[in-house]
Amino acid sequence: MKALIQRVRRASVEVDEREVGAIGPGLLALVGVEKGDDEASADRLLHKLLHYRVFADAAGKMNLNLQQAEGGLLLVSQFTLAADTRKGLRPSFSSAAPPAEGERLFHYLLDRARAAWPTVESGEFAADMQVSLINDGPVTFLLEG
Repeated sequence: MKALIQRVRRASVEVDEREVGAIGPGLLALVGVEKGDDEASADRLLHKLLHYRVFADAAGKMNLNLQQAEGGLLLVSQFTLAADTRKGLRPSFSSAAPPAEGERLFHYLLDRARAAWPTVESGEFAADMQVSLINDGPVTFLLEG
């Protein structure tokens, strides 16, 4: 599993012009599930999401994690993160998990995140989503679980 994380001042996701998830300061995580991913991959990714130090401490250094910064976590499924872009000018999605497996693992990650942290929101799996954010920094990292 992989997640493109962005430190945000705020972020939200809409489906059919209805807001389905929103956070204030925290992390927006666009999550891709690949073939071969499993619950252990999701658990490793969640550990990184909660503990990766991307928030400023009192000295302005990136030393605080999501929990220490008391931020929100917005999880949004994005199968295009599993694309192979090494050849040609069109992405290949052959490395992406099948939709049913991707949905199962995304919901596993979401359930585990909600059990571990009180401020977790999400988009809707496989929906046409509009994501809005104010990127703080900008600070963006690709995490792999």
